[in-house]
Amino acid sequence: MKPLVLLYWIRFALGVVAGLVSAIVATMSDPAMFTTFMNGITIALLVYLMSYYILKAKFAATIEKQSKIMTMGIFMYFLAWAVFFVLTYSFLSTP
Repeated sequence: MKPLVLLYWIRFALGVVAGLVSAIVATMSDPAMFTTFMNGITIALLVYLMSYYILKAKFAATIEKQSKIMTMGIFMYFLAWAVFFVLTYSFLSTP
């Protein structure tokens, strides 16, 4: 598999994991809507930034343009995060 394709799917999987973790943390926190959303966004951004540094170390030699490591899969990451955050939060917060 090509490095950029692998990077794309790793970001998708991390988006799913970040969405699940964000929803679990959001259900444990204050039920105010803005706080819930901000907690989720913060976790998503932290996971994305941590993955950038880890993936940069792994793919630095195989990907020519280093900016591609930061931007490849960013839309899919946040889309997967949003979908799994909403679904998991809705499932966990229903009485």
